[in-house]
Amino acid sequence: MSTPHLQGSKGDYAPVVLMPGDPLRAEFIAKEYLENVRCVNEIRGMLGFTGTYQGVPVSVQGSGMGQPSIGIYSYELYHFFDVQSIIRIGTAGGIAPEVQLRDILLGQGACTNGSYAEQYRLPGTYAPIASFRLLRKAAETADRLGLRVHVGDLLSSDMFYDDAASLADWQKMHVLGVEMESAALYLNAARAGREALCICTVSDCPLRNETTDAAERQTGFTRMMELALETVKTL
Repeated sequence: MSTPHLQGSKGDYAPVVLMPGDPLRAEFIAKEYLENVRCVNEIRGMLGFTGTYQGVPVSVQGSGMGQPSIGIYSYELYHFFDVQSIIRIGTAGGIAPEVQLRDILLGQGACTNGSYAEQYRLPGTYAPIASFRLLRKAAETADRLGLRVHVGDLLSSDMFYDDAASLADWQKMHVLGVEMESAALYLNAARAGREALCICTVSDCPLRNETTDAAERQTGFTRMMELALETVKTL
């Protein structure tokens, strides 16, 4: 069945979906890495593709920016298309002092300044975390590929332009980086009883005024893409 945001039926998506924010990054991954690939979603230009990577079925679906957007797409994939695992592959701003441009972050947990979890009416503060199975597989795969990764907490911020300039405060708690989606993804996975992991490449270090350009962010972070695809092979 199709949904308001995704077209097709259950069989159109593989059990594991890679989810970049940028639909053009989804298209790049599909064309560069997948075989027998077909486009499975074009609604609102949020492109999705399904194919195989070295014989393993995998889908790539754009999520858009922010917790509300990834909240919609991941919810529909889990609940209406029988997707079991979603691996977000996105960009992040480096916060921790040891994090450098183009480093890879594995989001063990996701702090947030957003209110996505309020819908669950919990009598306390929920801590959104990654699937340990996916996290362990990704860390082991990184070791096998000789990739240096940082494992720890991310900050899912609802603000890109933060008037309070709060990143230095999050740095005190040794948060690795800031992005805008992983907390909602982890919350949706927990509620659905499914798996999620966030893998990010550091595209900028805002506390040091260091950045990459848009072209590199769209197609240049291939080590992250290959790490995610090689992880899928181990599941």
